[in-house]
Amino acid sequence: MTTNTLSSSIEWLDRLVAFDTTSRLSNLALIDDVQNYLRELGIPTRLTRNDEGSKANLWATIGPEDRGGVVLSGHTDVVPVDGQEWSRDPFKMHRENGKLYARGTCDMKGFCAIALALAPEMQRRRLKTPIHFAFSYDEEVGCIGVRRLIKDVVDNLPLPRAVVVGEPTMMKIIGGNKGGRAFRTTVRGVPGHSSEPHRGANSIMATGRIITFIEDLQQELADNADPDSPFDPPYTTFDLGVIEGGTAHNIIPEYTHLNWGYRGLPDEVPDVLENRVRAFIAETVEPKLKAVAPHAGVTTVLRNTTPPLMPDVESAAEQLIRHLTGLNESSTVSFGTEAGLFQQAGIPGVIFGPGSIQQAHQPDEFIEVSQMAECVAFIEKLMDWAETGA
Repeated sequence: MTTNTLSSSIEWLDRLVAFDTTSRLSNLALIDDVQNYLRELGIPTRLTRNDEGSKANLWATIGPEDRGGVVLSGHTDVVPVDGQEWSRDPFKMHRENGKLYARGTCDMKGFCAIALALAPEMQRRRLKTPIHFAFSYDEEVGCIGVRRLIKDVVDNLPLPRAVVVGEPTMMKIIGGNKGGRAFRTTVRGVPGHSSEPHRGANSIMATGRIITFIEDLQQELADNADPDSPFDPPYTTFDLGVIEGGTAHNIIPEYTHLNWGYRGLPDEVPDVLENRVRAFIAETVEPKLKAVAPHAGVTTVLRNTTPPLMPDVESAAEQLIRHLTGLNESSTVSFGTEAGLFQQAGIPGVIFGPGSIQQAHQPDEFIEVSQMAECVAFIEKLMDWAETGA
């Protein structure tokens, strides 16, 4: 690895984080910049867009286009900075004490920056096994964008041999992650004056019973966890992220909305937990609401589902990383990634990238320069391998 290569990677990271690609916003300015850069290098690209045309995935191939190669996959969106106390501008990179600070440095523009910095060298080498870039939108809100990219690849291109999803793993091999389901539950009660609660149905109180049931279910799962599970924590975890309800303290609230979900172990049947929550609502919560008014009740909508990455130490992806790095162990993570979607499409995946997940989504997010350097060295080894056509 040369000093120039690392410097170029850091320059690219500075360039990428300057684009505010929070998931609620468009990522097209970033994608256009990257596409123009790759075109100038003579690297072919293709885009897949959302229905509104406001966001896009980018796919690029360096090397022969008549065969599948190794995918370097990263998402371009970042989580919001709203409500976080940053000590510096989150969209302007700041370097201090061997760390690079800005939103997205760790999760996960650092990985994308390194791939882009090394693109000219990849192109110069005339690889025999292609290296592909897959840069997606809306990963942070349910791995939404990459689904269209994967479909385009499966339908129209040679199937890649493996994908490396560069989420922050401190450059350790991660061979499995939990899957996830996200729901929105709407509780409709009966409004009225708060001095006459017997004439109405309080949607917030009804929602509270649902929350308590989920909390008790979480404890049940924790109490019965397999201590030998490779996951931390070793059980399916629930999340309750957003609750909205009521209009005033003296009005019985008619509507309450609850966003919730769970991250499940790969070997669990996800319908079981969903059905238990739905059964509790139908048998315990709804009857009390409908006893006040027939139109009252509860609706629960599945907003998103993301498959797990099933651990497979023999997969082409994991074996390639082991071969290139000499690492002999792989582990698992509890956070979701796009790797499971690639795996479902017949493309073996592994999670392997610079930075620590402990910094992701935090104020003053950072990635260590040493981690960037380690990832640069890895991709240079990947280039060496791809150059031989192994």
